[in-house]
Amino acid sequence: MEKVFRLKENNTNPRTEVMAGVTTFLTMVYIIVVNPAILSSAGVPFEQVFMATVISALVGTLIMAFAANYPIAIAPGMGLNAYFASVVASQGVSYQVVFGTVFIAGLLFILLSLTKLRETLIMAIPDSLKYGITSGIGLFIAFLGLKMSGIVVPSEATMVTFGDLHQPVTLLTLAGLFITLGLMARKVKGALFLGMVITGILGYITGQLQFEGFVSAPPAPVFFDIDVAGVFSQGLYTVVFAFLLVTIFDTTGTMIGVAEQAGFIKADGSLPRAKSALMADAIATTTGSMFGTSPSTAYIESTSGVAAGGRTGLTSIVVASLFFLSIFISPIVAAISDLPAITAPVLIIVGCFMMEGLARVDWKTFDEAFPAFAILLTMPLTSSIATGISIGFITYPLLKLVSGKGKEVHWILYFFGIIFVLQMIFFPAH
Repeated sequence: MEKVFRLKENNTNPRTEVMAGVTTFLTMVYIIVVNPAILSSAGVPFEQVFMATVISALVGTLIMAFAANYPIAIAPGMGLNAYFASVVASQGVSYQVVFGTVFIAGLLFILLSLTKLRETLIMAIPDSLKYGITSGIGLFIAFLGLKMSGIVVPSEATMVTFGDLHQPVTLLTLAGLFITLGLMARKVKGALFLGMVITGILGYITGQLQFEGFVSAPPAPVFFDIDVAGVFSQGLYTVVFAFLLVTIFDTTGTMIGVAEQAGFIKADGSLPRAKSALMADAIATTTGSMFGTSPSTAYIESTSGVAAGGRTGLTSIVVASLFFLSIFISPIVAAISDLPAITAPVLIIVGCFMMEGLARVDWKTFDEAFPAFAILLTMPLTSSIATGISIGFITYPLLKLVSGKGKEVHWILYFFGIIFVLQMIFFPAH
């Protein structure tokens, strides 16, 4: 154990690492409920998503543990699952085709992780677009939570309006939201998970949550239920790019955040074993698509484990082990996912977390501020992450060019801006 994880060198011990692993797991275990709930709304069988979620988390987190020796957990990402469901709903394609886009994006991510193109892409895209994309996804997720729970409902007059508080699901959602917010405000470890548990108990007491069992044999995994050819026949290239781009930003940003907190970043700003860490995420995304889930990413909840003292891959081993044990409680997960009130508060609060980057946008410089604003506006209102990214990539180089700052923009942005204009004209998303 000492040889593999170098515990002494990292000033830690097995007990601390185990506690850190448990802490990280409790803060992110909501994904095994929320992910199947979101993707099953797009027609993907619940059991298939449940097993795929656990498998991709296992694969990615174990690679992170042994290849990179970091206390960073990987699982299907929030936002990307909601985007997956929106593509199926808005473009009239089967979920198998959308899994094809995830598979291609995963393969491209693996190739990018082997080259310097990934660094070039990340360096070329300005901070205002990066933060705009992350925050736009946050609004997209929060809006999804509001819709799922009935807090926001359709309206002919105003498109959307406030829901009916006489509905049991809506009332339970609000109760769960305020309970979870209270736990978050008190800085209770595993607040999101505990909030779900308490909301579930209230749901059970009020008769909204019903179990058909608690423990069962794991559902049989479904392998390669995907349609790669459909990606090309349907022209879903923007969807592939959206999955790839968001996963790259999400993972890189999360890894830097966790690494800074743990003290892994070197004086020159480099992150040791970064290629291995990014490869873990790329392989998890590709593997997950073959079993039936949306792209995977490094989880910012890993910071909770770092705060508890986790410093090595042993923390990640503990997280992976707990994910494996979760496959034996699928009836509980299925029952919880059928009640939106349990998962909606998590979506709303995670959406808030993703707003943090807006503070770093230069709002006083118009040609920096407007592209970020355009992304924020279009993602939730069009229910499309890809459309938001497209608008950002079109408006940023255009405004810079008009304002006489065209030379500040990397050629990659001009290239993608033209691609997105052509895509919107000839291959509109809706």
